[in-house]
Amino acid sequence: MTKNSVNSMTEGSPAKLLLSFTLPMLIGNLFQQFYNMVDSIVVGRFVGANALGSVGVCGSINFLFFSMSFGMAAGVGVVVSQFFGAQKDDMVEKAIINGAYLLTVVSFIMGLLGIICARWVLVMLDTPQAMLEDAVTYMRVSCAGILAVAAYNGVASILRALGDSKTPLYFMLVSCVINIGLDLLFVISFDWSVFGVALATIIAQMVAAIGSFIYAYKKISYFRIQKHNRSYEKHIISRCFMIGLPIAFQNSLIAISCIFLQKVVNGFGESVVAANTALGRIEQIVQQPYGSLGTAITTYTGQNIGAGKTDRVKQGYRVGLISVIVFSLLMLIPTQFFGKYIMGIFVTEPEVIQIGVQGLRITSVFYFFLGMIYVARSTLNGTGDAAFAMINGLVEVIGRVGFAIPLTKIPAIGMWGIFFTTGFTWMLTGIISMIRYHKGKWIYNNTKM
Repeated sequence: MTKNSVNSMTEGSPAKLLLSFTLPMLIGNLFQQFYNMVDSIVVGRFVGANALGSVGVCGSINFLFFSMSFGMAAGVGVVVSQFFGAQKDDMVEKAIINGAYLLTVVSFIMGLLGIICARWVLVMLDTPQAMLEDAVTYMRVSCAGILAVAAYNGVASILRALGDSKTPLYFMLVSCVINIGLDLLFVISFDWSVFGVALATIIAQMVAAIGSFIYAYKKISYFRIQKHNRSYEKHIISRCFMIGLPIAFQNSLIAISCIFLQKVVNGFGESVVAANTALGRIEQIVQQPYGSLGTAITTYTGQNIGAGKTDRVKQGYRVGLISVIVFSLLMLIPTQFFGKYIMGIFVTEPEVIQIGVQGLRITSVFYFFLGMIYVARSTLNGTGDAAFAMINGLVEVIGRVGFAIPLTKIPAIGMWGIFFTTGFTWMLTGIISMIRYHKGKWIYNNTKM
């Protein structure tokens, strides 16, 4: 079997393996966030702050409807990595094809629900009237493209599970260029506003999905599923589902908590909504090193659990901890002292910039805890600790709901309570994630295939 594009992470230096795996993925994720930024910059500067706010209002809601597909893709990736680490080639093929069956059904259902529920959800969240119609349009178009997004994420998750983090990068780069070009064409030339931004993203993701699948089919024999491995396998779908569902629910609960916070944000008016949207884009960029490292740790952990090497899992966690400490300290300099220039990239309104700058100063103090959420959670996901994914999501709900209302009701804090809520939620979730890891229950998880 030709497996020239796969990579075992069960031997060699954990730090070197994680770094070499993380860097290509980080570049890809940064480019993905770059074109998300371009979406915001194009809308904010060429359409207006209200249009930017309408896109931001949909962020958490779209994540809720996308979360099931993301969770299933992650579940498939964990199962594939464990079979690959255990050197069970037939099971790797069966996991890939059955994961595809699962992703297709889930994505279709969630996309349809998103289209149908868009207006009702946005009205329920008290979306400002000036933003409502654009928000409905953006959400419906985005949900119509869930299958394309899920297809790319599914192939990318499997490739990473096999130790290949570079291929998803290449197709993401192509996708970025397409997305930026279409943004400028649809919004500036065609005047399609937020509809054009959403459509550009879907088309770009579709290209990335098709391209990465063609590459994987030609270069990696695991994707050329042998006939006897193509059948529906209930136990494999069940395993993917049982690992993916808690991750999906975790993401859903996080999305619900963000939606709740968005409702609180909406109550402070258009300027705060626009500032929070811009700040959200900045934080998405900051999270990319954490997220990329987390994905690397999940693959690394899954393969080593499959190979029965728990000591290497612990070494990988320590590498993640050190990386988070260094990066979090480095990010304090630009976020504390250059926030005005960073916010000015997205919007021109002085009031919006002022709010965003102060919000950035507040949340950046908590970046260490944000990073450790990714490191601890990704390690536990890689071990198959499905129960924690649910706990993690519940903690975020408790944090955002529990902090938001009391803090914003204090007169001396007011709208700044929104940003303190984000920081305190990261701190609470990060601490609990680290406690879960250090208790060591994951060591005794049943990892039999």
